[in-house]
Amino acid sequence: MTVILSCSNLKGGVGKTALAVQFSAYCGLNGKKTLLIDLDPQTNATLSCVDIEEWSKWAKDKGTVADLLGARAHTSAEGKKKSINDIIWPNVFKNVDLLPSHLDLFTIDLDLAATTAREFKLRKAITPIKDNYDVIVCDCPPNLTIPTQNALAASTHFVVPISLDYLSGLGVGLLLNRVIELCGDLEHDIVNSGLVISRVGRPAQHREETETALRETFGDSVLDQFLTERVAVSEAAAAHKSIFEMTDTKAKDEFSAVSTELCRRLGLNSENT
Repeated sequence: MTVILSCSNLKGGVGKTALAVQFSAYCGLNGKKTLLIDLDPQTNATLSCVDIEEWSKWAKDKGTVADLLGARAHTSAEGKKKSINDIIWPNVFKNVDLLPSHLDLFTIDLDLAATTAREFKLRKAITPIKDNYDVIVCDCPPNLTIPTQNALAASTHFVVPISLDYLSGLGVGLLLNRVIELCGDLEHDIVNSGLVISRVGRPAQHREETETALRETFGDSVLDQFLTERVAVSEAAAAHKSIFEMTDTKAKDEFSAVSTELCRRLGLNSENT
């Protein structure tokens, strides 16, 4: 069965996109055919993988995830809906394909306000190609709007990256409760794969207290390995490369360790890169 993982948090700036992109790259390097789906209208995951000019042309000629969700009911000049096989961008990393995002997702809640089954559009769209992949990773926007709802409704698992600032810590319990409530309403089973502490080293008040509270409150749900704030991550994004193609050994080791632990929690066999 294909593992579908949503990276979600109600707060931005917690390392969500970095985890989604680098975990996808790790899975690809370890022989897992992987699809990265960017559902954030900010398109950060997309532009971590491909050049902005190439993306702009691809969006115009091929389409994006916004087409699949029905943002502004995009169609071709012939009135034919975009095909997911056309939209998927192959081999952005080794064994990793990309379903790119688009700014049109900013208005998707308005576009689909009167649409039935709007939470299941992504699940329906990926059904024809799902079995082509071992792993599908969804990078969600920092909210619970229609794109995030679609990701969760399509996913078998979700993971929560969290930075050790006070407000991020406060929001974890709220997020978990809302995910459980949403999936209950949709009659959809989903597994919490854990919390990943990320961006360690960034200035934050009450950092030690926040980590202690997280580990005491959520126990084994918090992964042992954490991710440090490193320049190499932003450099990799700017170069449209994975962290495993960069020279920062510590960054590669950290993402490998987190990804290995996450693979274990997802029931995926993993080898060290």
